[in-house]
Amino acid sequence: MTTAAVIGSGFGGLALAIRLQSAGIQTTLIEARDKPGGRAYVFEDDGFKFDAGPTVITDPTCLEELFELSGRKLSDYVELINVTPFYRLLWEDGSVFDYSNDEEALFKQIEAFNPKDVAGYRKFLEFSDNVFREGYQKLGHEAFLDFKSMLKAAPQLMRYEAFRSVYAMVARHIEDDRLRQAFSFHTLLVGGNPFKTSSVYALIHALEKKWGVWFPRGGTHALVRGMVKLFEDLGGTTRIGSKVEAIMADSGRVTGVRCADGWSGRFDAVVSNGDVVNTYKDLLGAHPRGAEMAGKMMRRSFSPSLFVTYFGLKGERPDVKHHTILFGHRYKGLLDEIYKGGDKLAEDFSLYLHHPTATDPAMAPPGHSAFYVLSPVPHLGKLDIDWEKEAPRYADSILDSLERRCIPNLRRDLVTMRTWTPKDFQTTLFAHQGSAFSLEPVLWQSAYFRTHNRDDVLTNLYFVGAGTHPGAGIPGVVGSAKATGKLMIEDLLAKKAA
Repeated sequence: MTTAAVIGSGFGGLALAIRLQSAGIQTTLIEARDKPGGRAYVFEDDGFKFDAGPTVITDPTCLEELFELSGRKLSDYVELINVTPFYRLLWEDGSVFDYSNDEEALFKQIEAFNPKDVAGYRKFLEFSDNVFREGYQKLGHEAFLDFKSMLKAAPQLMRYEAFRSVYAMVARHIEDDRLRQAFSFHTLLVGGNPFKTSSVYALIHALEKKWGVWFPRGGTHALVRGMVKLFEDLGGTTRIGSKVEAIMADSGRVTGVRCADGWSGRFDAVVSNGDVVNTYKDLLGAHPRGAEMAGKMMRRSFSPSLFVTYFGLKGERPDVKHHTILFGHRYKGLLDEIYKGGDKLAEDFSLYLHHPTATDPAMAPPGHSAFYVLSPVPHLGKLDIDWEKEAPRYADSILDSLERRCIPNLRRDLVTMRTWTPKDFQTTLFAHQGSAFSLEPVLWQSAYFRTHNRDDVLTNLYFVGAGTHPGAGIPGVVGSAKATGKLMIEDLLAKKAA
Protein backbone atom coordinates (compact mmCIF):
# COMPACT_ATOMS: atom_id res chain seq x y z
CA MET A 1 0.00 0.00 0.00
CA THR A 2 1.32 3.48 -0.94
CA THR A 3 1.32 5.86 2.01
CA ALA A 4 1.75 9.58 2.63
CA ALA A 5 1.82 11.91 5.63
CA VAL A 6 0.55 15.48 5.47
CA ILE A 7 1.85 17.77 8.22
CA GLY A 8 -0.66 20.49 9.05
CA SER A 9 -4.42 20.59 8.54
CA GLY A 10 -4.86 24.06 7.08
CA PHE A 11 -6.91 24.36 3.89
CA GLY A 12 -3.91 23.42 1.75
CA GLY A 13 -3.11 20.32 3.79
CA LEU A 14 -6.74 19.25 3.97
CA ALA A 15 -7.29 19.72 0.25
CA LEU A 16 -4.17 17.71 -0.57
CA ALA A 17 -5.01 14.93 1.89
CA ILE A 18 -8.43 14.58 0.23
CA ARG A 19 -6.83 14.41 -3.22
CA LEU A 20 -4.34 11.75 -2.16
CA GLN A 21 -6.90 9.64 -0.33
CA SER A 22 -9.30 9.91 -3.29
CA ALA A 23 -6.49 8.57 -5.51
CA GLY A 24 -6.01 5.51 -3.29
CA ILE A 25 -2.91 6.71 -1.43
CA GLN A 26 -3.35 5.89 2.27
CA THR A 27 -2.87 9.28 3.89
CA THR A 28 -2.33 10.38 7.48
CA LEU A 29 -3.08 14.01 8.34
CA ILE A 30 -1.15 15.26 11.38
CA GLU A 31 -2.09 18.44 13.28
CA ALA A 32 -0.27 19.91 16.28
CA ARG A 33 -3.20 21.89 17.66
CA ASP A 34 -6.25 20.53 19.46
CA LYS A 35 -8.51 21.25 16.47
CA PRO A 36 -7.95 20.94 12.73
CA GLY A 37 -7.71 23.98 10.46
CA GLY A 38 -4.30 25.53 11.04
CA ARG A 39 -4.84 29.26 10.60
CA ALA A 40 -8.52 28.44 10.04
CA TYR A 41 -8.92 27.64 13.73
CA VAL A 42 -11.99 28.56 15.79
CA PHE A 43 -12.21 30.18 19.23
CA GLU A 44 -15.33 29.69 21.36
CA ASP A 45 -15.77 32.27 24.12
CA ASP A 46 -18.91 32.84 26.21
CA GLY A 47 -21.16 31.38 23.53
CA PHE A 48 -19.51 33.29 20.67
CA LYS A 49 -17.78 31.52 17.79
CA PHE A 50 -14.80 33.36 16.30
CA ASP A 51 -13.17 32.09 13.13
CA ALA A 52 -9.49 32.70 13.75
CA GLY A 53 -8.32 33.15 10.20
CA PRO A 54 -9.70 33.21 6.62
CA THR A 55 -13.28 34.36 6.23
CA VAL A 56 -13.59 35.13 2.50
CA ILE A 57 -14.40 32.30 0.08
CA THR A 58 -14.25 33.42 -3.54
CA ASP A 59 -14.03 30.22 -5.61
CA PRO A 60 -16.47 27.58 -4.37
CA THR A 61 -15.76 25.49 -7.49
CA CYS A 62 -12.25 24.61 -6.27
CA LEU A 63 -13.85 23.21 -3.11
CA GLU A 64 -16.65 21.43 -4.95
CA GLU A 65 -14.03 19.70 -7.10
CA LEU A 66 -12.50 18.05 -4.01
CA PHE A 67 -15.78 16.39 -3.11
CA GLU A 68 -16.54 15.42 -6.72
CA LEU A 69 -13.29 13.40 -6.87
CA SER A 70 -15.11 10.68 -4.93
CA GLY A 71 -18.60 11.28 -6.32
CA ARG A 72 -19.75 13.37 -3.35
CA LYS A 73 -21.18 16.87 -3.06
CA LEU A 74 -19.87 19.80 -1.04
CA SER A 75 -23.47 20.74 -0.21
CA ASP A 76 -23.91 17.42 1.65
CA TYR A 77 -21.16 18.43 4.08
CA VAL A 78 -21.47 22.22 4.43
CA GLU A 79 -23.78 25.00 3.32
CA LEU A 80 -22.23 28.04 1.63
CA ILE A 81 -24.17 31.32 1.91
CA ASN A 82 -23.79 34.12 -0.63
CA VAL A 83 -22.56 37.39 0.93
CA THR A 84 -23.63 40.72 -0.52
CA PRO A 85 -22.25 43.28 -0.76
CA PHE A 86 -18.83 41.65 -1.00
CA TYR A 87 -17.40 44.48 1.10
CA ARG A 88 -18.50 47.83 2.43
CA LEU A 89 -15.64 50.32 2.14
CA LEU A 90 -15.47 53.30 4.51
CA TRP A 91 -13.18 56.34 4.44
CA GLU A 92 -12.43 58.89 7.13
CA ASP A 93 -14.19 61.62 5.11
CA GLY A 94 -17.47 59.70 5.41
CA SER A 95 -17.44 58.21 1.90
CA VAL A 96 -19.10 54.80 1.59
CA PHE A 97 -18.76 52.32 -1.28
CA ASP A 98 -20.59 48.99 -1.43
CA TYR A 99 -18.56 46.68 -3.64
CA SER A 100 -20.73 43.93 -5.12
CA ASN A 101 -21.83 42.07 -8.26
CA ASP A 102 -24.80 44.39 -8.73
CA GLU A 103 -23.50 46.01 -11.93
CA GLU A 104 -26.09 48.80 -12.06
CA ALA A 105 -25.53 49.83 -8.45
CA LEU A 106 -21.75 49.49 -8.80
CA PHE A 107 -21.55 51.78 -11.83
CA LYS A 108 -23.83 54.33 -10.17
CA GLN A 109 -21.49 54.46 -7.18
CA ILE A 110 -18.42 54.81 -9.39
CA GLU A 111 -20.11 57.60 -11.34
CA ALA A 112 -20.96 59.41 -8.09
CA PHE A 113 -17.27 59.30 -7.10
CA ASN A 114 -15.98 60.31 -10.55
CA PRO A 115 -17.95 60.00 -13.84
CA LYS A 116 -14.74 59.49 -15.87
CA ASP A 117 -13.92 56.37 -13.87
CA VAL A 118 -16.89 54.40 -15.23
CA ALA A 119 -15.07 53.85 -18.54
CA GLY A 120 -11.79 53.33 -16.69
CA TYR A 121 -13.32 50.65 -14.50
CA ARG A 122 -14.57 48.77 -17.56
CA LYS A 123 -11.01 48.74 -18.95
CA PHE A 124 -9.60 47.58 -15.62
CA LEU A 125 -12.20 44.81 -15.44
CA GLU A 126 -11.18 43.64 -18.92
CA PHE A 127 -7.54 43.54 -17.79
CA SER A 128 -8.51 41.63 -14.64
CA ASP A 129 -10.45 39.08 -16.71
CA ASN A 130 -7.41 38.51 -18.92
CA VAL A 131 -4.95 37.91 -16.08
CA PHE A 132 -7.54 35.73 -14.33
CA ARG A 133 -7.65 33.50 -17.39
CA GLU A 134 -3.87 33.36 -17.81
CA GLY A 135 -2.70 33.54 -14.20
CA TYR A 136 -5.38 31.56 -12.37
CA GLN A 137 -7.22 29.26 -14.74
CA LYS A 138 -4.16 28.24 -16.78
CA LEU A 139 -1.24 28.56 -14.34
CA GLY A 140 -2.75 28.58 -10.85
CA HIS A 141 -2.73 24.78 -10.50
CA GLU A 142 0.61 24.01 -12.15
CA ALA A 143 3.87 23.29 -10.34
CA PHE A 144 6.87 25.33 -11.54
CA LEU A 145 9.74 22.92 -10.86
CA ASP A 146 12.29 24.21 -13.37
CA PHE A 147 13.18 27.48 -15.00
CA LYS A 148 11.95 26.23 -18.38
CA SER A 149 8.41 26.14 -17.04
CA MET A 150 8.79 29.78 -15.99
CA LEU A 151 10.12 30.79 -19.41
CA LYS A 152 7.18 29.07 -21.07
CA ALA A 153 4.72 31.17 -19.03
CA ALA A 154 6.72 34.40 -19.28
CA PRO A 155 5.42 35.72 -22.65
CA GLN A 156 1.82 35.78 -21.50
CA LEU A 157 2.73 37.24 -18.11
CA MET A 158 4.79 39.96 -19.76
CA ARG A 159 1.99 40.63 -22.21
CA TYR A 160 -0.13 41.63 -19.24
CA GLU A 161 2.73 43.63 -17.69
CA ALA A 162 3.28 41.38 -14.69
CA PHE A 163 6.28 43.56 -13.83
CA ARG A 164 3.94 46.42 -12.89
CA SER A 165 2.13 46.59 -9.56
CA VAL A 166 -1.58 46.11 -8.98
CA TYR A 167 -1.86 49.73 -7.85
CA ALA A 168 -0.05 51.00 -10.96
CA MET A 169 -2.47 49.11 -13.18
CA VAL A 170 -5.50 50.39 -11.25
CA ALA A 171 -4.14 53.94 -11.36
CA ARG A 172 -3.70 53.69 -15.15
CA HIS A 173 -7.47 53.36 -15.50
CA ILE A 174 -8.93 55.02 -12.38
CA GLU A 175 -8.52 58.67 -11.32
CA ASP A 176 -10.34 58.97 -8.00
CA ASP A 177 -8.01 58.19 -5.11
CA ARG A 178 -10.71 56.42 -3.10
CA LEU A 179 -11.58 54.17 -6.06
CA ARG A 180 -7.90 53.40 -6.56
CA GLN A 181 -7.88 52.11 -3.01
CA ALA A 182 -11.16 50.25 -3.54
CA PHE A 183 -9.80 48.30 -6.52
CA SER A 184 -6.29 47.64 -5.22
CA PHE A 185 -6.68 46.63 -1.55
CA HIS A 186 -7.39 42.96 -2.40
CA THR A 187 -3.70 42.02 -2.42
CA LEU A 188 -3.60 42.79 1.30
CA LEU A 189 -5.91 39.81 1.85
CA VAL A 190 -3.09 37.53 0.64
CA GLY A 191 -0.22 39.44 2.29
CA GLY A 192 0.77 41.62 -0.67
CA ASN A 193 1.47 45.35 -0.82
CA PRO A 194 -0.62 46.69 -3.76
CA PHE A 195 2.27 49.04 -4.60
CA LYS A 196 4.69 46.10 -5.00
CA THR A 197 2.60 43.03 -5.78
CA SER A 198 2.53 41.98 -9.44
CA SER A 199 -0.41 43.19 -11.49
CA VAL A 200 -1.25 39.51 -12.09
CA TYR A 201 -2.89 39.59 -8.65
CA ALA A 202 -5.54 41.90 -10.11
CA LEU A 203 -7.12 38.57 -11.04
CA ILE A 204 -8.63 38.50 -7.53
CA HIS A 205 -11.08 41.14 -8.72
CA ALA A 206 -12.29 38.95 -11.61
CA LEU A 207 -12.37 35.91 -9.31
CA GLU A 208 -14.87 37.66 -7.04
CA LYS A 209 -16.90 38.95 -9.97
CA LYS A 210 -17.14 35.45 -11.49
CA TRP A 211 -18.09 33.41 -8.42
CA GLY A 212 -19.04 35.94 -5.74
CA VAL A 213 -18.12 35.94 -2.04
CA TRP A 214 -19.36 33.14 0.24
CA PHE A 215 -19.49 32.22 3.90
CA PRO A 216 -20.10 28.72 5.36
CA ARG A 217 -23.05 28.37 7.72
CA GLY A 218 -21.48 27.78 11.11
CA GLY A 219 -18.34 29.71 10.13
CA THR A 220 -15.19 28.95 8.18
CA HIS A 221 -14.39 26.18 10.64
CA ALA A 222 -17.61 24.42 9.59
CA LEU A 223 -15.97 24.08 6.18
CA VAL A 224 -12.83 22.71 7.85
CA ARG A 225 -14.92 20.14 9.73
CA GLY A 226 -16.73 19.19 6.52
CA MET A 227 -13.43 18.61 4.74
CA VAL A 228 -12.09 16.54 7.66
CA LYS A 229 -15.26 14.43 7.59
CA LEU A 230 -14.87 13.86 3.85
CA PHE A 231 -11.24 12.83 4.34
CA GLU A 232 -12.19 10.38 7.09
CA ASP A 233 -15.17 9.07 5.09
CA LEU A 234 -12.67 8.23 2.37
CA GLY A 235 -10.62 6.19 4.85
CA GLY A 236 -8.00 8.79 5.75
CA THR A 237 -6.43 8.93 9.21
CA THR A 238 -6.25 12.10 11.31
CA ARG A 239 -3.93 12.69 14.25
CA ILE A 240 -5.03 15.83 16.11
CA GLY A 241 -2.94 17.28 18.95
CA SER A 242 0.18 15.52 17.72
CA LYS A 243 3.05 17.90 16.94
CA VAL A 244 5.59 16.71 14.39
CA GLU A 245 9.06 17.38 15.77
CA ALA A 246 11.12 15.81 12.98
CA ILE A 247 10.92 14.70 9.38
CA MET A 248 13.19 11.68 9.17
CA ALA A 249 15.44 11.34 6.13
CA ASP A 250 18.09 8.99 4.84
CA SER A 251 20.37 10.15 2.06
CA GLY A 252 18.22 11.53 -0.80
CA ARG A 253 14.79 10.60 0.54
CA VAL A 254 12.58 11.25 3.53
CA THR A 255 11.43 8.15 5.35
CA GLY A 256 8.76 9.34 7.79
CA VAL A 257 7.93 11.60 10.71
CA ARG A 258 8.40 11.60 14.48
CA CYS A 259 6.01 13.40 16.84
CA ALA A 260 6.56 14.98 20.24
CA ASP A 261 4.04 12.58 21.83
CA GLY A 262 6.30 9.64 20.97
CA TRP A 263 4.39 8.46 17.91
CA SER A 264 6.29 7.94 14.66
CA GLY A 265 5.49 6.55 11.25
CA ARG A 266 7.21 5.56 8.03
CA PHE A 267 5.74 6.84 4.76
CA ASP A 268 6.46 6.73 1.05
CA ALA A 269 6.09 10.53 0.92
CA VAL A 270 5.83 13.42 3.37
CA VAL A 271 4.15 16.77 2.73
CA SER A 272 4.48 19.93 4.78
CA ASN A 273 1.57 22.33 4.98
CA GLY A 274 3.49 24.15 7.69
CA ASP A 275 5.72 27.21 7.56
CA VAL A 276 8.47 26.66 4.98
CA VAL A 277 11.29 27.99 7.19
CA ASN A 278 10.14 25.95 10.18
CA THR A 279 9.93 22.84 7.99
CA TYR A 280 13.50 23.10 6.74
CA LYS A 281 15.12 24.63 9.84
CA ASP A 282 13.43 22.64 12.62
CA LEU A 283 11.67 19.59 11.23
CA LEU A 284 14.47 18.74 8.80
CA GLY A 285 17.27 20.26 10.83
CA ALA A 286 19.18 16.99 11.18
CA HIS A 287 19.65 16.68 7.41
CA PRO A 288 22.08 18.87 5.39
CA ARG A 289 19.24 19.83 3.03
CA GLY A 290 17.35 21.34 5.96
CA ALA A 291 20.17 23.69 6.96
CA GLU A 292 20.91 24.63 3.34
CA MET A 293 17.33 25.54 2.47
CA ALA A 294 16.59 27.22 5.81
CA GLY A 295 19.49 29.59 5.20
CA LYS A 296 18.20 30.42 1.73
CA MET A 297 14.60 30.83 2.86
CA MET A 298 15.47 33.18 5.72
CA ARG A 299 16.99 35.59 3.20
CA ARG A 300 13.65 35.87 1.42
CA SER A 301 11.10 38.65 1.89
CA PHE A 302 8.14 37.66 4.07
CA SER A 303 4.68 39.17 4.20
CA PRO A 304 3.58 41.26 7.19
CA SER A 305 1.85 39.98 10.26
CA LEU A 306 -1.56 40.84 11.68
CA PHE A 307 -2.95 42.13 14.93
CA VAL A 308 -6.42 40.65 15.44
CA THR A 309 -9.04 41.47 18.06
CA TYR A 310 -12.00 39.11 18.47
CA PHE A 311 -14.96 40.58 20.36
CA GLY A 312 -18.59 39.88 21.13
CA LEU A 313 -21.30 42.45 21.82
CA LYS A 314 -24.74 42.59 23.36
CA GLY A 315 -27.32 43.53 20.76
CA GLU A 316 -27.49 43.02 17.02
CA ARG A 317 -25.80 45.32 14.53
CA PRO A 318 -27.84 45.09 11.29
CA ASP A 319 -26.19 48.20 9.82
CA VAL A 320 -22.72 46.62 9.86
CA LYS A 321 -22.11 44.50 6.77
CA HIS A 322 -20.44 41.08 6.86
CA HIS A 323 -17.14 42.43 5.49
CA THR A 324 -16.06 46.04 6.03
CA ILE A 325 -12.81 47.74 5.04
CA LEU A 326 -12.02 50.92 6.99
CA PHE A 327 -9.36 52.99 5.26
CA GLY A 328 -7.29 55.40 7.35
CA HIS A 329 -6.00 58.86 6.46
CA ARG A 330 -2.95 57.35 4.73
CA TYR A 331 -2.72 54.58 2.17
CA LYS A 332 0.72 54.31 0.59
CA GLY A 333 2.48 55.92 3.57
CA LEU A 334 0.96 53.46 6.02
CA LEU A 335 1.71 50.49 3.75
CA ASP A 336 5.33 51.63 3.47
CA GLU A 337 5.62 51.54 7.25
CA ILE A 338 3.96 48.12 7.51
CA TYR A 339 6.17 46.51 4.87
CA LYS A 340 9.42 48.29 5.69
CA GLY A 341 9.02 48.32 9.46
CA GLY A 342 10.84 50.68 11.78
CA ASP A 343 11.34 51.31 15.47
CA LYS A 344 7.70 51.83 16.46
CA LEU A 345 4.14 50.84 15.57
CA ALA A 346 2.21 53.31 13.42
CA GLU A 347 -0.35 55.31 15.38
CA ASP A 348 -2.89 55.15 12.55
CA PHE A 349 -4.24 52.05 10.81
CA SER A 350 -6.51 50.64 8.14
CA LEU A 351 -8.79 47.80 9.26
CA TYR A 352 -10.73 44.80 8.04
CA LEU A 353 -13.85 44.13 10.13
CA HIS A 354 -15.54 40.73 10.00
CA HIS A 355 -19.15 40.50 11.22
CA PRO A 356 -20.27 36.87 10.71
CA THR A 357 -23.58 37.30 12.55
CA ALA A 358 -24.67 39.56 9.68
CA THR A 359 -24.99 36.33 7.67
CA ASP A 360 -25.27 33.62 10.35
CA PRO A 361 -26.75 34.80 13.67
CA ALA A 362 -25.88 31.43 15.27
CA MET A 363 -22.23 32.56 15.48
CA ALA A 364 -23.25 34.41 18.68
CA PRO A 365 -25.76 33.88 21.51
CA PRO A 366 -29.32 35.07 20.69
CA GLY A 367 -29.50 38.86 20.54
CA HIS A 368 -25.71 39.26 20.36
CA SER A 369 -23.12 39.99 17.65
CA ALA A 370 -19.72 38.48 16.91
CA PHE A 371 -16.84 40.37 15.29
CA TYR A 372 -13.18 40.28 14.58
CA VAL A 373 -11.07 43.19 13.40
CA LEU A 374 -7.58 42.89 11.99
CA SER A 375 -4.89 45.44 11.38
CA PRO A 376 -1.86 44.62 9.17
CA VAL A 377 1.36 45.22 11.13
CA PRO A 378 5.06 44.58 10.44
CA HIS A 379 6.33 41.08 11.13
CA LEU A 380 8.77 40.54 14.00
CA GLY A 381 11.78 40.83 11.71
CA LYS A 382 10.71 44.36 10.77
CA LEU A 383 9.39 45.50 14.15
CA ASP A 384 10.34 43.53 17.25
CA ILE A 385 8.33 45.08 20.06
CA ASP A 386 6.91 43.71 23.30
CA TRP A 387 3.50 42.65 22.03
CA GLU A 388 2.38 41.46 25.46
CA LYS A 389 2.71 45.03 26.63
CA GLU A 390 1.57 46.68 23.40
CA ALA A 391 -1.51 44.54 22.66
CA PRO A 392 -3.95 46.05 25.22
CA ARG A 393 -3.12 49.63 24.17
CA TYR A 394 -3.34 48.87 20.46
CA ALA A 395 -6.62 46.95 20.87
CA ASP A 396 -8.11 49.87 22.81
CA SER A 397 -7.14 52.25 20.04
CA ILE A 398 -8.73 50.03 17.39
CA LEU A 399 -11.97 49.57 19.35
CA ASP A 400 -12.17 53.34 19.90
CA SER A 401 -11.88 53.85 16.14
CA LEU A 402 -14.59 51.28 15.42
CA GLU A 403 -16.92 52.88 17.94
CA ARG A 404 -16.39 56.27 16.35
CA ARG A 405 -16.75 55.13 12.76
CA CYS A 406 -19.25 52.26 12.55
CA ILE A 407 -20.21 50.52 15.82
CA PRO A 408 -21.82 53.00 18.25
CA ASN A 409 -21.83 51.95 21.93
CA LEU A 410 -19.24 49.26 21.33
CA ARG A 411 -17.66 49.75 24.75
CA ARG A 412 -20.99 49.79 26.55
CA ASP A 413 -22.07 46.51 24.95
CA LEU A 414 -18.76 44.63 25.06
CA VAL A 415 -19.17 41.10 26.44
CA THR A 416 -15.92 39.34 25.57
CA MET A 417 -12.70 39.94 23.67
CA ARG A 418 -9.30 38.38 22.97
CA THR A 419 -6.32 39.42 20.87
CA TRP A 420 -3.88 37.65 18.57
CA THR A 421 -0.50 39.21 17.86
CA PRO A 422 2.53 38.57 15.60
CA LYS A 423 4.08 36.75 18.57
CA ASP A 424 1.15 34.31 18.53
CA PHE A 425 1.70 33.64 14.83
CA GLN A 426 5.31 32.83 15.66
CA THR A 427 4.83 30.69 18.78
CA THR A 428 1.52 28.93 18.05
CA LEU A 429 1.67 28.59 14.27
CA PHE A 430 5.49 28.40 14.02
CA ALA A 431 5.37 31.17 11.40
CA HIS A 432 8.78 32.62 10.55
CA GLN A 433 9.02 36.12 12.06
CA GLY A 434 5.30 35.90 12.81
CA SER A 435 4.42 36.40 9.13
CA ALA A 436 0.72 35.83 8.53
CA PHE A 437 0.94 34.86 4.84
CA SER A 438 4.41 33.30 4.39
CA LEU A 439 6.54 34.63 1.49
CA GLU A 440 5.63 38.09 0.24
CA PRO A 441 3.78 37.73 -3.10
CA VAL A 442 6.11 39.76 -5.31
CA LEU A 443 7.14 38.82 -8.84
CA TRP A 444 10.63 37.63 -7.85
CA GLN A 445 9.04 35.24 -5.31
CA SER A 446 6.32 33.86 -7.58
CA ALA A 447 5.90 30.61 -9.55
CA TYR A 448 9.37 29.01 -10.04
CA PHE A 449 10.88 31.50 -7.57
CA ARG A 450 8.52 30.41 -4.79
CA THR A 451 9.04 27.27 -2.65
CA HIS A 452 8.82 24.34 -5.05
CA ASN A 453 5.93 21.95 -4.59
CA ARG A 454 8.48 19.12 -4.58
CA ASP A 455 11.92 19.49 -3.04
CA ASP A 456 14.73 19.43 -5.62
CA VAL A 457 16.94 17.08 -3.57
CA LEU A 458 14.68 15.06 -1.28
CA THR A 459 12.45 13.87 -4.07
CA ASN A 460 9.64 12.50 -1.90
CA LEU A 461 9.33 15.65 0.24
CA TYR A 462 6.55 17.95 -0.92
CA PHE A 463 5.09 21.32 0.07
CA VAL A 464 1.59 22.75 -0.03
CA GLY A 465 0.04 25.97 1.22
CA ALA A 466 0.75 29.70 1.28
CA GLY A 467 4.53 29.37 0.83
CA THR A 468 4.18 27.51 -2.49
CA HIS A 469 2.77 28.54 -5.87
CA PRO A 470 0.33 30.24 -6.31
CA GLY A 471 0.29 31.70 -2.76
CA ALA A 472 -1.98 32.57 0.14
CA GLY A 473 -5.78 32.77 0.34
CA ILE A 474 -8.20 29.84 0.19
CA PRO A 475 -8.23 29.58 -3.64
CA GLY A 476 -4.43 29.88 -3.62
CA VAL A 477 -3.70 27.11 -1.13
CA VAL A 478 -6.37 24.83 -2.59
CA GLY A 479 -4.75 25.48 -5.98
CA SER A 480 -1.35 24.56 -4.53
CA ALA A 481 -2.90 21.29 -3.31
CA LYS A 482 -4.03 20.53 -6.86
CA ALA A 483 -0.53 21.20 -8.21
CA THR A 484 1.21 19.17 -5.49
CA GLY A 485 -1.37 16.40 -5.67
CA LYS A 486 -0.82 15.96 -9.40
CA LEU A 487 2.93 15.61 -8.81
CA MET A 488 2.54 13.17 -5.94
CA ILE A 489 0.02 10.94 -7.63
CA GLU A 490 2.23 10.73 -10.72
CA ASP A 491 5.37 10.06 -8.63
CA LEU A 492 3.90 7.57 -6.17
CA LEU A 493 1.67 5.61 -8.48
CA ALA A 494 4.37 5.47 -11.15
CA LYS A 495 6.73 4.02 -8.55
CA LYS A 496 4.08 1.50 -7.54
CA ALA A 497 3.49 0.48 -11.16
CA ALA A 498 7.25 0.02 -11.68
